Amino acid sequence: MTERELDQKMAELDRLLNDPETRMDPHKVWALLAEISRQTVSSAIAPARSGGMGSATRAA
Repeated sequence: MTERELDQKMAELDRLLNDPETRMDPHKVWALLAEISRQTVSSAIAPARSGGMGSATRAA
């Protein structure tokens, strides 16, 4: 997921949660949260796999 797509999903989530004129759709909210969290977790794991801090802890 690109940064632009992530921003769009965040904006849609914000609208669903905070816009009083938008009907709440719990399934859509949970789906967006799942997509966003998968992206955030995979972004955090990728640097460790490419020789970031993960390799330093293995050497110790």
